[in-house]
Amino acid sequence: MSRPEPPFEGMLVGGVRADGARASRRFVLNPATGDPIASVAEAELEDVDRAAHLASVSFRTDWRKRTPRERARILFRLAGLVRDHVDELAGLESRNVGKPLGSARAEVLSAADCFEYYAGAVTKFGGETLPASAPGTLLTMREPLGVCALIVPWNFPIVIASWKLAPALAMGNTVLLKPASDTPLSALRLGELALQAGVPPEALHVLPGRGEVLGPALINHPLVRKISFTGSTEVGRGVMVQAARGIKRVSLELGGKSACILFADAELDTCLPSALWSAIDNSGQDCCARSRFLVEKSIYDRVVADLATLAAAVRVGDPSVATTEMGPLITGAHLERVGDYLRIGKDEGAELVCGGETPALDATLERGFYLSPAIFANVENRMRVAQEEIFGPVISVIPFTDEADAVRLANESRYGLSGSLFTRDMGRALRVAGGVETGVLSINSSRSVFVEAPFGGVKESGLGRELGKSALEAYSELKTIFLSNE
Repeated sequence: MSRPEPPFEGMLVGGVRADGARASRRFVLNPATGDPIASVAEAELEDVDRAAHLASVSFRTDWRKRTPRERARILFRLAGLVRDHVDELAGLESRNVGKPLGSARAEVLSAADCFEYYAGAVTKFGGETLPASAPGTLLTMREPLGVCALIVPWNFPIVIASWKLAPALAMGNTVLLKPASDTPLSALRLGELALQAGVPPEALHVLPGRGEVLGPALINHPLVRKISFTGSTEVGRGVMVQAARGIKRVSLELGGKSACILFADAELDTCLPSALWSAIDNSGQDCCARSRFLVEKSIYDRVVADLATLAAAVRVGDPSVATTEMGPLITGAHLERVGDYLRIGKDEGAELVCGGETPALDATLERGFYLSPAIFANVENRMRVAQEEIFGPVISVIPFTDEADAVRLANESRYGLSGSLFTRDMGRALRVAGGVETGVLSINSSRSVFVEAPFGGVKESGLGRELGKSALEAYSELKTIFLSNE
């Protein structure tokens, strides 16, 4: 018996959901089962050009001219609509990304919080009056940039879309939103809700499609003023090179290989479960994942044993089941890539203490892309499993001798995005926090993200910041005006 054809999902251009100029389509899969769940229109160069022109006209004639308070009202309505549709959006995110339903629901509500935050923040953000060295008044103004291309990854589709979309629209920019080709469904529905909330149809366009086609088209389009990209460091480097040709504004949130530093005086019974999930949440597909555990030697053996026990108890399985804690990886190709790193780690001399296997699952999930959490012990910081971003549920446990050694090991990485440290000595905590080269660091906590605070990395983890007031700065241009009294 043949399976029914999956539903068609059109791109969103000019307020209309439809095929692109060449009627190209792509099947997107449910990672839990390997089955197609939608046939999605793929945008091409002509679609980018049409959307960019519509967005440019809307920017000049409409959206930027709305008052901050009017734009805020629309974003408040959008936040409410996202909450009203939380179950629908969480279901889309769970099926398309493989997230457990509880996690997907929390992420949708986080997106609503983000729209609400910028709706409130934009009416309190602007320029300043400065003392002038000549008779007159010296002031600055914050103005929108224009058309912004927002390129979103596949691991947190609706959350990261909201991080970019909310401040961009709040400041009066118009938007070309490019979701990842594997996970476009929640972005397309979010675009519809934004129009329902009152965003003009010409001000927001959602363009699913192949990154190798749409990325250069968006970056090099003469009407695009800013590119905000979240993804791998390798692709981000290419974005930066291409954007330089047009002196485009760029924000990059890239890879990570963050450290979780555990001192001997840490409350292990309470911190280890949190620390484990900081590495394997979202099946380890998180640029903030603390996948390097730096552990003081005197507690090293205990930490390895306890982590193995905790990891073995993680319930891996069907994301639609309420008791599931960890779902599948995003694609079969990505599962193979993570499996390659498991082999690399063993070849380098690391000890695979537990995990790294396909769990026993129901027959309906046999084509899904599942992997049990893996713990490597006896890891040296120079090993590839300790230096390269695996983007899967794989933890490398590395011993250190003292505070200085912990900081040295944490900083021996090309990345610097996030991290945690656990200790009851607050003097040590502040010294180590000051010494670790990273954009975000949590003390006795595994949290990375607060909508009220800047988020981003140093070194090869990117440049610029998402969230907080910093995002409004990133989506605005600063103009200085002098009014002479002479």
